[in-house]
Amino acid sequence: MEKDNEKEVIKKINDGNNSTFRELYGSDAKVLKKQAKRYSSLIEKFKSSFGPNELMLFSSPGRTEIGGNHTDHNYGRVLAGAVNLDNVAVAATNNTNVVRIESVGYPKFEVDLSKLTSDKKENFTSVALVRGIGSRMKELGFQIGGFDCCIDGGVPVGSGLSSSASFEVLIGAIFSHLFNNGKLDPVQNAIIGQYSENVFFGKPCGLMDQTACAVGGLVTIDFKDPAKPIVKKVNFDFVATGFALVITDTGSNHADLNDEYASLPTDMKAVAAELGAKVLRQVTLEQVLEIAPKIRKKVGDRAILRAIHFQGDNQRVVDQVAALEKNDFKSFLGMVIDSGFSSYMYNQNIYPVNNVKEQGVSLALALSELVLKGKGAWRVHGGGFAGTIQAFVPQSLLDRYVSTLEHVYGKGSCHKLFIRQKGAVKIDL
Repeated sequence: MEKDNEKEVIKKINDGNNSTFRELYGSDAKVLKKQAKRYSSLIEKFKSSFGPNELMLFSSPGRTEIGGNHTDHNYGRVLAGAVNLDNVAVAATNNTNVVRIESVGYPKFEVDLSKLTSDKKENFTSVALVRGIGSRMKELGFQIGGFDCCIDGGVPVGSGLSSSASFEVLIGAIFSHLFNNGKLDPVQNAIIGQYSENVFFGKPCGLMDQTACAVGGLVTIDFKDPAKPIVKKVNFDFVATGFALVITDTGSNHADLNDEYASLPTDMKAVAAELGAKVLRQVTLEQVLEIAPKIRKKVGDRAILRAIHFQGDNQRVVDQVAALEKNDFKSFLGMVIDSGFSSYMYNQNIYPVNNVKEQGVSLALALSELVLKGKGAWRVHGGGFAGTIQAFVPQSLLDRYVSTLEHVYGKGSCHKLFIRQKGAVKIDL
């Protein structure tokens, strides 16, 4: 847009019939009005911070894991979806080599792109993520440059919806559209984000989060060859089902859970090693059961149970995708429940063994079953032990479900969502 054209853009944003906004946020008039105000305020913030410029608008969704709980680290399959909670940005080139970012509620920061090497002093910072994305894009032959940007983070930190991955692919999309005519492929955007998080940010992670945020809709990812994951978009209209996707934050304490999380891949790989393999994807359930009597004392019964969970959930992703592609939502919901029970009974990542009195996730799952049994689905969401659960709730039970869960976990603990079809995108009005 032209430098003095902000008013016209704000007018388009405030148009309740804006098809782009409806695609991203649904058709609820109150929600659309709230989003229009959000964008308008962000444009005004950009104007006051950086002055008038030729602006572009961007949106990057959060993501939810739907199938394949703790399968990715053993080269398994996952099913994930982009959600309608998003990070949005107003950005413009600034004709320098410096990226200047101001996020609502956070200190402003700058990244000088003349330095594109990792620095441990920047570990676990947004500066590291931006520098890493710029570095990798330049290595791959893309153009990079300085830009000014205001961001409003609508993916709650700690919600299990992957706010960090959403931020990473948002930055990738901004570099792509400001300097490369939008040529960056969504999957490549995801891989670049993962690289930045691993190498510059200092956190090992898989590729599921970034891929779901970058691609949008429902995606299934096969990590059989982790260097070349196979990503497939699933053709299914979630909105048409009449169900809401509800993520509930149980408020459980994530502190001191590193050993619990580390035990999951360790146990699974220990069973695989007894079969001469590196990961469980390289063996079969029949092979695991065959050697189970011989290895119980060596690896422990829990490790065998977790191997059984992996094999079941890894196949279940294939079956879930097949059900969705046949528009068999009832069968899909049944498999969501099966996945949840498998996580509870076999994978055992619902509560920490060192604090059995605090079982926020367990209680949330019990409450969900009381309301939804026979009519919806529920399961642990993400890593487990603490944090969030996921439920598919028919509209007729939505108010009852939310009031039941929020009675225990507090007002605002439930996020009512839907799967949106767009990933990280430039918004054309």
